[in-house]
Amino acid sequence: MIFSGVGDFEKYSIAAPLPSAMVESFRAFGYDIGTAIADLIDNSISAGAKNVWLSFHWDGNNSHVSIRDDGHGMTESQLISAMRLGSQSPLEQRESHDLGRFGLGLKTASFSQCRRLTVASRSKNHEVATSRWDLDYLTQVNEWRLLRSPADGSEQKLNDLANMFQGTIVLWEYLDRFVGNARTDDQKAQNDFLETVEVVENHLAMVFHRFLEKRDRLKLWINNRLIKPWNPFLLDAQATQILPSEPLTFNGETVKVQPYVLPHHSKIDQESYNRAAGVNGWNAQQGFYVYRNERLLVAGDWLSLGYQKDEHCKLARIQVDLPNSMDSEWNIDIKKSRARPPVILKADLKRIARLTRHRATEIYRHRGKVLARENTEDHVFMWDKKIMRGKVFYSINKEHPLVQEVFNIPNNYQPMIRALLRLLEETVPVQQIWLDSSVEPEKQAQAFDEIPSEQVMEVMIEIYRALRKANLTQEQARDRILTMEPFQRFENLVQNLSEELIRGKNHDSL
Repeated sequence: MIFSGVGDFEKYSIAAPLPSAMVESFRAFGYDIGTAIADLIDNSISAGAKNVWLSFHWDGNNSHVSIRDDGHGMTESQLISAMRLGSQSPLEQRESHDLGRFGLGLKTASFSQCRRLTVASRSKNHEVATSRWDLDYLTQVNEWRLLRSPADGSEQKLNDLANMFQGTIVLWEYLDRFVGNARTDDQKAQNDFLETVEVVENHLAMVFHRFLEKRDRLKLWINNRLIKPWNPFLLDAQATQILPSEPLTFNGETVKVQPYVLPHHSKIDQESYNRAAGVNGWNAQQGFYVYRNERLLVAGDWLSLGYQKDEHCKLARIQVDLPNSMDSEWNIDIKKSRARPPVILKADLKRIARLTRHRATEIYRHRGKVLARENTEDHVFMWDKKIMRGKVFYSINKEHPLVQEVFNIPNNYQPMIRALLRLLEETVPVQQIWLDSSVEPEKQAQAFDEIPSEQVMEVMIEIYRALRKANLTQEQARDRILTMEPFQRFENLVQNLSEELIRGKNHDSL
C-alpha cells in the first residue's frame, strides 16, 4: 500500500531496533535443538540438496555443531541476503516446493542454540563466501555488523566445503543453551550431549520421513551414520487400515486428509510395534499429523478439536497435507512446529477424527477380548485388505472354513459361486460405508445386531460342520469359531455347539 502525502517534508524519526536487544529477544522464540536443526534442513532441501551431513563435536565449552549440504549454494551477495534478519516477507508468494516462510529460520533457529553463527557457501563457478553473526560482538559494537570471515581458529571446521563444487556449511559455536561452560572432562555433560544427538536423530527421522522414503531420496547423516525414516502410519504392515481419504476445500485450496488405524500389537511383530510407538509412546503419538509440502509440522495432536488422548484411541493417526499457500490460515508459527486449522474446516476434521477414533477403539477393545481368551490361533476375518499398485481393495478370505466348504459344492455350480464372490468383492460400498459411518458412527449396526440367536446359530452350525469335516475335534472347532469375526460376541452360543445339536437340526429339517 502506498500512502499519499508522505514525502521529504513529512516529519519522522528513524527508530531502528537495538541489535543486542533484538537478537537476544529472537533467542526466546522457544526452539528446541530438534526443531532448530529441522529449520536449517528445510533450507538445504529448498536448495536442492541430496545429502545433508550433521556433525556434533564434543569439546566441552568449545563444542560445535555443523550442518553441511550439497545444495546449489550461494554467491556472496545471496549469502548476505540470507543472513539478513527477515530476508523475505511471509506475505510474498513462494515457490510451491519452498519450505520457508518468514525469512528468519536460519538466524532464529541458530541463535536459539548458539552465540556464534558462521555460514560458508559455494555456488557453481564461484569462490566460497563466508558470513558470521557473533552475538557477543554485536553487544559490544551495538551495530548490525555482519562479519565476512570465520572466527580465528574456526577455519578448519569449514574445510569440507573446499572439496565440493557447491554446497553450504552452517557452523554453530558457543553452544550456551545445551553445553554452557562445561569442561571437556565433564562426563555427565558429555553424556547429555550424546543424548541430544539421539534426540535430534529421532526428530529428523520423523519430520523428514517422506523425503527420506522417496526413490531419489534425500539422505541425512548424523556423525557419519545414515538416518532411517520413521513413518508414523506403519504402511508396510498388512493389518494397517487405510480409511477413505477426503479432500477438504478452503479458499480455493485443497487440504488432503487421510485417516489410518494402526494394527493391534497382536497383529505385528514386537520390533515393528516398538518402532511404531515413536519416541513418546503409543498414547502420545495418536492424533493428526500435519504436513506442509511433505514436511511434518505437527506430530500426534488432536488440534484443539475437543478430543483427549486416551488408551482406547492410541491406534488412530490421521495425515493432513497442506500447500505452503495456507500458512496464515493454519497459523503456522516461525518454528514450523505448530498449526491450527481454520474455523471453517473444524467441523469436517472433527467428524473425521470421531470416525477414526471410533474405529480405533473397536479394534483395541475387540482384539483385547480375543487375547484374553489366550487362544493360540490367528483371528479369522471374512474380509482381507489388500494393496495393489498403491490402491486398497477388499477380498473375501478364501481360507475361511465356510468359503472352503462352498468350494466343495459340485463343479457345475462353481462358476456361479466364484462369479458371485468376485462381484461381492468388486462392489464393496467403501465410500458409502465411510460416509454413513462418519455422520453418526455410534448408530452403525454391529454384525448380527438384534438378530434372534436361532439365526446366528444357523450360520455357526454350517461353519462348525465345515471345521469338523476338516478333522478338527469338537473342542477345536468351537475354539476356532471363537476366533472368527463376529462370533467372539456369542461365546455362550458357541459353547452350545455339539454333535447332538447338529443331529437335532438335521432331524428338524427332514
